[in-house]
Amino acid sequence: MRIPADELVVLSACLAGVPCTHEAAANTREWAVSLAAVGRAVLVCPEVAGGLPTPRPPAEIQGGDGTDVLEGRARVLDVDGADITAEYLLGARAAAAVAENSGARVALLKARSPSCGCEQVYNGSFSGVLRSGDGVTAAFLRRRGMVVASDEDVEGI
Repeated sequence: MRIPADELVVLSACLAGVPCTHEAAANTREWAVSLAAVGRAVLVCPEVAGGLPTPRPPAEIQGGDGTDVLEGRARVLDVDGADITAEYLLGARAAAAVAENSGARVALLKARSPSCGCEQVYNGSFSGVLRSGDGVTAAFLRRRGMVVASDEDVEGI
């Protein structure tokens, strides 16, 4: 995906160097740091915005993908079995509010995350197996008409 030079984007905060992953680490991408540095990105970590701590146990979607979570057919559980679906839904709404308030129409999100994953997420078995589908926030933003892409699909920034 190529981002127009004047486009403001919603960006997974971990990509810009914020240590907000479940391991309290970052997934820093230099292009993301550059976007943030020049004011072309608004940062959001949906999990943290939804009230989850950093660090936190890893989580995966059980019974589907983010669209299924939005429809009530699937849940987000952490590796210890705690149901954190409500926090993921709250975080998705927070990310959408950030987009709406900023006027951003594009979201660049962390690949494979149960929140931010685009087109692939882990299958809920905590075994590293992927399945087709979006994370909860990615699915929510798509429903709101945003262009959503993974950090692995970015070029030309």
